[in-house]
Amino acid sequence: MVRAAEELIRERGYSATAMSDVLDRSGAPRGSVYFHFPGGKAQLVIEAAEAYAHQQVACIDRVAEQAGSAAEFIEAYLNLARDGMADSGYSRGCGISPLVIEATEGSGEVAETSRRAFTEMTGRLAFHFIAYGMDSKAARELAEALLASLMGALITARALRSPAPFDATRTALSGYAAAAGRKPATAKRDQAGR
Repeated sequence: MVRAAEELIRERGYSATAMSDVLDRSGAPRGSVYFHFPGGKAQLVIEAAEAYAHQQVACIDRVAEQAGSAAEFIEAYLNLARDGMADSGYSRGCGISPLVIEATEGSGEVAETSRRAFTEMTGRLAFHFIAYGMDSKAARELAEALLASLMGALITARALRSPAPFDATRTALSGYAAAAGRKPATAKRDQAGR
């Protein structure tokens, strides 16, 4: 049911995802939803958002294992998101952002879950940027810019039914990361040569 809720939220948003739709998609019996989720829809979407965030962190780690630099990481990460959007026929967005925009039912818990999810994803991106040699402030700023740009690309690519927003974001941010990655190395060489 959690997986079904996550898929539906990514496709339809929070408000348009009904418990009956979750049951239909998951094939779960009607009585099971209140047995497993006594907190109702709010509890289910919180668990779906948490699952989505964990999947995203795992995805970030997988991409980072293959990339040799912050620029390569950004390119691969945005290409993966772009391909996922195109493969869905421009029908799937983020599993968390609809909760931020639409949620009113149990909104305190839902808002806190969304905040934790985005914080966890940003932290993981920053962790890898630091591993690529960026200082912590620059890594945090780039992580926040990447996540914000990704959210914007998901929305605009879906609206335009085009991968162009991902491509533009990839070019801008990977170029920035490549330039930022060269500066410390140049400065170290200059200091060593003096």
